[in-house]
Amino acid sequence: MKKLISIAILLVSVNCVYAQTINDYLITNDISDYKMITKGGPSGNILAGADHFGLDHKDISYGISYVNDETKMWIDVQVTQHAGSESDKWLLHEVERDFRTYYGLPDDSFVARQINGNTIIGLSVAGWTYRWVSGNKVIQIQYHDSQMTKPEPLEVVRAYLAKHPSTLTAMTSADLRTEENKTKWIKDEMERRLWLCDRWFLALQTGKAKEKTVYRNAVDSMQVFLDYREKYYGISAKSEKQVLWEYLQANNGTGIKDKLQKYKSWWSGNRDKAISVQ
Repeated sequence: MKKLISIAILLVSVNCVYAQTINDYLITNDISDYKMITKGGPSGNILAGADHFGLDHKDISYGISYVNDETKMWIDVQVTQHAGSESDKWLLHEVERDFRTYYGLPDDSFVARQINGNTIIGLSVAGWTYRWVSGNKVIQIQYHDSQMTKPEPLEVVRAYLAKHPSTLTAMTSADLRTEENKTKWIKDEMERRLWLCDRWFLALQTGKAKEKTVYRNAVDSMQVFLDYREKYYGISAKSEKQVLWEYLQANNGTGIKDKLQKYKSWWSGNRDKAISVQ
C-alpha cells in the first residue's frame, strides 16, 4: 500500500511540475487579438541550427502558436532554456548564428531593435523572426508574411518580453555592423569550432557518442574553421580539407585528432592578428 501511495504522489508531482513548466515558459491564453490555437508543449531546440552541443546537458524547449482571425496571421513562439554547462559561454553567439552569413557577417536583414526598453534582434524576410535572450533562456517569435503588408504582432512580442525580459546588451543595427563587432563574432566562431571538436572527442572518451558520429562532427567543425581561416587569414583550405575527408573515410580518429591539435596550436599563435572584414 505504501508503495502504491508513493507512486501516486510521484505521478501527481510529475504532472504538476509539467503543468508549471509549461506556464513558466509559455503564455497559455489569448494575447489581445491573437488566439491561442495550440496547448503548447515540447518543441525543437532553437539553437540546433548553430550546431549547438547538447550531449553534456539537456535543454528544455517549448512551443505554442497563436492566430489573428482578422489578419489571418499565424504566430509561432518557442522558448528554450539552456540547462547550464560549459557551453553557456556560447549562448549569445549561437543566438545570432541564423542571422549571419556563412562567413559570419550580418545578413542585410539582420536588425537590433528596442521595444519597451528591451533589446531584441531579428531578421525581416517575408515576415519577421524576433529573438532575444533572457538569462539562459532563448525566446523566438516568428511569423510569415510574403508581402510584408500585415501589422507586426507586437502585442505578442511585448507580452513575452514582460514574461521574459531581455538581458541582451543595448545595441543598434549599426552596432552589429561595426568592424569590431564583426571581427569579434568571426574569431569567436573559429574558437567555438575548435571547442566543439574538443567536446565531441570528450563525448567519445566518456562513451556518450560513437566514433563515426564524433569524427563526422569534428571534421565538419574543422572544415568551417578552415574556411574562415582561408577567407580571413589567407591560408588555403583545399588540401587540408582533402586530408580530413580521407581521414574520415578511413575512420582514422588519430589523424583527425592530430589535425585538431595542429589547428589549435596555429590558432593560439594567430587569434590576435588583425583581419579584414570588409
